[in-house]
Amino acid sequence: MKLKEDMSPLLLQVFRSVVWVYSVITFLPWYLLSGASRSQAHAKRVKARSVSRNPAGPYRAVSNQLKLVSLLHEGVDTLDKVFEYAVVHFPQRDCLGTREVLSEEDEIQPNGKVFKKVILGDYNWLSYEDTFHLSQRFGSGLAALGQKPLCNIAVFCETRAEWIIAAQACFMYNFPLVTLYSTLGGAAIAHGLNETEVTHIITSKDLLQSRLKAILMDVPRLKHIIVVDKKPTSWPDLPRGIMVHNMAAVQELGSKPENSKSQFVFPPSKQPVPSDIAVIMYTSGSTGIPKGVMISHSNIIAGITGMAERIPNLNENDTYIGYLPLAHVLELSAELVCVSHGCRIGYSSPQTLADQSSKIKKGSKGDTSVLRPTLMAAVPEIMDRIYKNVMTKVEEMSSVQKTLFVLAYNYKMEQISKGYSTPLCDRLVFRKVRSLLGGNTRVLWSGGAPLSAATQRFMNICFCCPVGQGYGLTETCGAGTISELSDYSTGRVGAPLVCSEIMLKDWEEGGYFSTDKPNPRGEILIGGPNVTMGYYKNEQKNREDFFVDANGQRWFCTGDIGEFHHDGCLKIIDRKKDLVKLQAGEYVSLGKVEAVLKNCPLIDNICAYANSDESYVIGFVVPNQKQLTTLAEQKGIRGSLEELCNHAEMEKEVLHIITDAAVTGKLERFEIPKKICLSPEPWTPETGLVTDAFKLKRKELKTHYQDDIERMYGGK
Repeated sequence: MKLKEDMSPLLLQVFRSVVWVYSVITFLPWYLLSGASRSQAHAKRVKARSVSRNPAGPYRAVSNQLKLVSLLHEGVDTLDKVFEYAVVHFPQRDCLGTREVLSEEDEIQPNGKVFKKVILGDYNWLSYEDTFHLSQRFGSGLAALGQKPLCNIAVFCETRAEWIIAAQACFMYNFPLVTLYSTLGGAAIAHGLNETEVTHIITSKDLLQSRLKAILMDVPRLKHIIVVDKKPTSWPDLPRGIMVHNMAAVQELGSKPENSKSQFVFPPSKQPVPSDIAVIMYTSGSTGIPKGVMISHSNIIAGITGMAERIPNLNENDTYIGYLPLAHVLELSAELVCVSHGCRIGYSSPQTLADQSSKIKKGSKGDTSVLRPTLMAAVPEIMDRIYKNVMTKVEEMSSVQKTLFVLAYNYKMEQISKGYSTPLCDRLVFRKVRSLLGGNTRVLWSGGAPLSAATQRFMNICFCCPVGQGYGLTETCGAGTISELSDYSTGRVGAPLVCSEIMLKDWEEGGYFSTDKPNPRGEILIGGPNVTMGYYKNEQKNREDFFVDANGQRWFCTGDIGEFHHDGCLKIIDRKKDLVKLQAGEYVSLGKVEAVLKNCPLIDNICAYANSDESYVIGFVVPNQKQLTTLAEQKGIRGSLEELCNHAEMEKEVLHIITDAAVTGKLERFEIPKKICLSPEPWTPETGLVTDAFKLKRKELKTHYQDDIERMYGGK
């Protein structure tokens, strides 16, 4: 979507003439020297085909039509071997990095709230060899504390170096690792710990105090809590029978001669084998009680093999910034991809990511500025925030600056759509924006939810790097498809990975068939060695969602609707659970409505809702505070954010703007929300209204806004 060029037609024509002359002079030398023709041909080639020639598939990458790939390196078939391979090849390379906290202070905001601000120093690094030894000692220490092979152990911790050290220890010693989101509610945490019957849990001081402590009485089997923080803390008021250990103390215990790994030589039946469970990953619970997905060593290795193949020139010189929840399959897979190739991983958090992040003291550096990563993963919610923040700053520029930015943005958009680069614009106009992520980013991964075309194109243009949009689920180890970096199209998720194949299953109720023209459509089924073992202790759901075909291939039924384009790339177009039939018989895709309206600058988040007994769609909207305040001033309405959100006139004005955005986004008349309610509180994982990947929890949102639903549908 082009930005509006607000300048005189004469000046605009002069600018275009200058650009035309510049392009004529520089195009031919650039085209011949840059290899642009090869890049264009590579981007436009067919990337996947149906191996059966049937439009329903299965579709495989063209390079792997005969056989799917399941291993990175021959013989490296368990996760402990993957790490050992990295240690042998990159022993002294930096592996895990953490910034030193130099100072902390409380800062009082104009509204009276107190925010904690930090000043952070440089990254301190552990080499691959250091990390290996720490993991080995930790595993030995856990064994000395009574943790047995093939018995579950839980990690309930923020994303940090200690998480990966603990995970590698568990992979070495064949302790199946139970992962839980740190933002789950107490009941969900207790459910996961009790269902997996853990006796040991690895956590942080903050989470023990804020989340775990309140539910310990509900988890009777729990005996040992290992706190990863370096400073030992006493916990006098915990239930009787629970012992708290410091991670460093457990590592010291494991380093004693009597407890070293040589003393814990397990029988061959207890050594990790590819089919053993490596991780039981609890989902974020977007559709109810979290389910534990059983992921074997071979599943994860197949998944990261497929992902790594889509990142050209991945090597030990790359730096990845880790800040998404490691309990999410996207982050865990991304970090294991990096470890398998000797990259270094520097840790961060959403609150310290950039110079402008909420916990970074003004004038000091955020993590991206210090680390300057080359690789980064993000969920669309994070990218949407960056997009809206940058565009807000553009609106605040002087007229000359704004005009130059808009003209450069639109020029680069035209060039990208043709497959061309714009080195001069990148250097003169977008360098400052690119520096927000450190200035070195060469690959951005997007996953966890659909990324809007406007945001994807913005990231391409302003951060001067490709955005690899991927599609996968916890049940497929996050692997399914990833778009190639040379493919600058938007709205698609790429071709199947070399570890996966995809079929389309007809969905008659929704009107999607593999025989549809111009593109075959249907429910997406993913097959391959990356498809997991199923749900823990949930045979009914396993029978519903998984199946094995006549060739022994395991498949997962995603519930998402997709279509394959002529070049073998997949586009997600709907979701079975998001489809609601209105009173008059029209089908509304709630996810489609939300994806279109989230591009509106006035909206920070939106949940569309429809009742089958009613004839129209309604919406819950989290407005952008700055945009809402500006709109209120224009209308002569004053008040706090909460007062503005509850003001009937503001509801009408916002609805009018949303309706215009819906029409621009080509929504059908029956898809456009007829009534909305404005929410002054943002939806964060802590509120329980979205998951850690910022996916909407529709059930919880419905409960939270039940009174508003009744009001908007005329019940009150």
